[in-house]
Amino acid sequence: MNKDQVKGAAKDFGGKIQEEVGKLTGSKEQQAKGLKNQAQGKVQEHVGDLEENVKDATDAVKEAMKP
Repeated sequence: MNKDQVKGAAKDFGGKIQEEVGKLTGSKEQQAKGLKNQAQGKVQEHVGDLEENVKDATDAVKEAMKP
């Protein structure tokens, strides 16, 4: 795992908590902020996944080109 995957997962989780707190307190604003944070976290996680995939592919190409 890389830092973007970890930070994204944490932001997503925090957003879920924030959304639920907003539901419990009746705050539409907190619910919306929670949903926004979840979306941002998921995007950051996917960026991290992409970084890992590129790194893995690069390593595979380097390995395949060794004599």
